[in-house]
Amino acid sequence: MIQKGQIGVTTDNIFPIIKKFLYSDHEIFLREIVSNAVDATQKIRTLSDVGEFKGDLGNLSVRVSIDKKKKTLTISDRGIGMTSEEVDKYINQIALSSANDFLDQYKDNTNAIIGHFGLGFYSSFMVSKKVEIVTKSYKEETPAVKWSCNGTPDFTMEEVDKPDRGTDIILYLDDENKEFLEKDKIDSLLKKYCRFLPIPVIFGKKQEWKDGKYVDTEEDNVINDTTPLWKQKPAGLEEKDYLKFYRELYPLSMMEEPMFWIHLNVDYPFNLTGILYFPKIKNNLDLQRNKIQLYSNQVFVTDSVEGIVPEFLTLLHGVIDSPDIPLNVSRSYLQSDQNVKKISGHITKKVADKLEELFKKERSQFEQKWDSLKLFIAYGMLSEEKFYDRAYKFALLKNIDDKYFTLDEYKSLIEGVQTDKSGELICLYAGDREMQYAHIDAAKEKGYDVLLMDGQLDIHWMGLLEQKQGKIRFVRVDSDTVEHLIEKEEKENVTLTDKQKENVTEAVKSQLPVMEKTEFGVDFKFLGKTSRPVQITQNEFSRRMKEMAAMQQQMAFYGEMPDTYQVVLNVDHPLIKLLINESEDKEKEELIAQITSDGKLKQMVDLALLSGGLLKGEALSDFVKRGFQTI
Repeated sequence: MIQKGQIGVTTDNIFPIIKKFLYSDHEIFLREIVSNAVDATQKIRTLSDVGEFKGDLGNLSVRVSIDKKKKTLTISDRGIGMTSEEVDKYINQIALSSANDFLDQYKDNTNAIIGHFGLGFYSSFMVSKKVEIVTKSYKEETPAVKWSCNGTPDFTMEEVDKPDRGTDIILYLDDENKEFLEKDKIDSLLKKYCRFLPIPVIFGKKQEWKDGKYVDTEEDNVINDTTPLWKQKPAGLEEKDYLKFYRELYPLSMMEEPMFWIHLNVDYPFNLTGILYFPKIKNNLDLQRNKIQLYSNQVFVTDSVEGIVPEFLTLLHGVIDSPDIPLNVSRSYLQSDQNVKKISGHITKKVADKLEELFKKERSQFEQKWDSLKLFIAYGMLSEEKFYDRAYKFALLKNIDDKYFTLDEYKSLIEGVQTDKSGELICLYAGDREMQYAHIDAAKEKGYDVLLMDGQLDIHWMGLLEQKQGKIRFVRVDSDTVEHLIEKEEKENVTLTDKQKENVTEAVKSQLPVMEKTEFGVDFKFLGKTSRPVQITQNEFSRRMKEMAAMQQQMAFYGEMPDTYQVVLNVDHPLIKLLINESEDKEKEELIAQITSDGKLKQMVDLALLSGGLLKGEALSDFVKRGFQTI
């Protein structure tokens, strides 16, 4: 006898809505149907364990098969199956408070909240013109039933012959979704979404190379690992196991081996397992993103975890698995879920624990890994207040001589020599060891220590430390002359007449090369008779703003501003004294003509530019020619 009826919804439009809006990506249907089959299989195993099912469990695999002639994709299990009453309850009565509410809430949302409504089975209608369920319950003396629906609220249900318990879901694929009849397509989707499911998933037979082609063997092709490494006890695992699993996660990647890892295994106040690897991070924040795979009970959810875990943790690689994470593709829902937020906070704590442990127990190894860890730790301190509080203890500063210090250690090292007249600690740093060598050398000659700050986030990180610590300032070695980098006492101001200042300024500018988006000012300072006559400096604040603007769109205004440099003239130097004296007696044009003819000021300016890495192109070529002519 065939039963006919209508699925329990209050609108005829539910299936078009399901087809169009249920998931943002139609391929998710395979994950949902296979996951349901796995659930049914695990339930029969549980019933057997507790004695409610006394029959033979037999093979508990889930099978996926394609029939190109019939244009069907079938997912079969030997789980608990369903009676006709259960089909009526779980399939015919869609678990919605109101289909109209569903329509109103999700008609414009392509990331509908699936897990909230329990609509996983209905994802099959996104790719099918008809779906059949052939199912037989594990309960004795219950007939098998066949349910059929063509994508309207109308269905049919009848008794059929089925020798064994379990369920077959048969999808008659529509013409728009023929791609899901291709073996390679289904294979790739199963490996993406189902590769770690806890029940074996079989798709066809294993193949071997024979007579110039691949042929099927008799052995089932199991596509998944039912006991992935993160579900195993850490005590029984070795380093080689973690490295092997890393390669399994990223088989096509050219990434280097990770530095170390954290094995997560939490059962209270929520369930969480996983393995997080610390990669060797390069100076590119986007290079290694989307390498954390998020699972719920070994079912793949997403590998786009921004907003789900703290942003700095997206630089890690590995797997996070929790049944408390809803099996859902809606990022907005995941981001607002309280369990997800708790899990995110716990992972941050475990990461900080691991780093602090490594620092305390194996500091030399920690220092060796610092160049790869620095970007990650700086990112975390900048973006997470709680992580900053923990990381302050193990964050390191590296100086030009490749020695490492904690922040507190470094403050103790320099406080005697690098405290200025106002009591501020001045941390000198270089952004480029080679380009700023002359400035570094001059600072070291005065007994100063110089840090190397060449990381992508260092400008932001230094600003954070200045803000948090107070009475500490980071100053680049080329931001002023070495005599003025750390002001120990009030410096005497240079007094010039307006004519001297104007004439010398114009004379110096006349000797400078024209450089795109670059402006030069001229300053006069007492630097001592033995110091260089001309030096080039760049203001710390304006340079920092430009560097920060390169990473932050909201600061784009600073990025458009020209680079500004100061040409500092040492008024104690005999040649500069002579220039100043002559500027009082001569008119501007006459002075410029004289120094151009003489060539000494040009040479001094070019040497200062060369020392700062600013002499390039035609100006550098002219300088070299003059040098050879002099020889």
